Amino acid sequence: MTEAVADVKTGAPFTAALVQMRTGLFPAENLAQATKLIREAKDKGADYILTPEVSNIMQENRKALFERLAAEDDDVSLKAFRALALELKVYLHIGSLALKASPERAANRSFLIGPDGGIIARYDKIHMFDIDLDNGESYRESANYQPGEAAVIADLPWGRIGLTICYDLRFPALYRALAEAGASFITVPAAFTKKTGEAHWHALLRARAIENGCYIFAAAQGGTHENKRETFGHSLIVDPWGAIIAEGGVEPGVVLAQIDPAKVVSVRKSIPSLQHGRRFAVSDPKGGPDYLHLVRGSV
Repeated sequence: MTEAVADVKTGAPFTAALVQMRTGLFPAENLAQATKLIREAKDKGADYILTPEVSNIMQENRKALFERLAAEDDDVSLKAFRALALELKVYLHIGSLALKASPERAANRSFLIGPDGGIIARYDKIHMFDIDLDNGESYRESANYQPGEAAVIADLPWGRIGLTICYDLRFPALYRALAEAGASFITVPAAFTKKTGEAHWHALLRARAIENGCYIFAAAQGGTHENKRETFGHSLIVDPWGAIIAEGGVEPGVVLAQIDPAKVVSVRKSIPSLQHGRRFAVSDPKGGPDYLHLVRGSV
């Protein structure tokens, strides 16, 4: 049986900006870089600004990472970003900050900050990036970070926004759940590797927009970082039809686009796949157990 999907609340068109960064090893330097680019985005007319994943530090060495991390209440960068949102009177979405959650684990946490400097929503990255690439690159995010356990959606003046981070992009059920909860926009702040970005970044972002009839805002890290990690860049804004309407390159900078929330309603009316999905079981013809697919079907 088809279940209800949350109504989409739409507002007037607005300007969204993505800040592309090249985060380094020291939070103070990264804060200065981000602040300069956020001010540039505001000067260009942005109403909503998104920064990339780990906007405050990119450090693979565990000892050095934890020496420079602070808990949320003590984090200098977060305090500065809240003050900046208040000063600029803008919705400032910090894609994520690395924060100390315990003596042994960090949190990869996104913050949506309102024009009054208040925190509207927090989201901890659910899916940990633990992979071994065939070019020798190896990443174990779970060695340092604790995964989140809840999807997050929040209200903006122009509609509802769903929060995700980087590797979440490869798990479409999360995006479908956010869309079914009424998200017109879904964010993907990221630090995609150059290799995986070249292969999958554009395809996955367009797919998530098409599957869910929503805008995708994906602010990225780009270039070769101080820790020698190379990220793909190419911050993207994708519209609900799957068209790329703004794209960055590899260098730090600002990408902007005019966003029309009414287009979400139009596209979802044209292809109402959110209304047509059904729960279904996966049966094994050899007599194995049946599995219930807990998220309704996609397009």
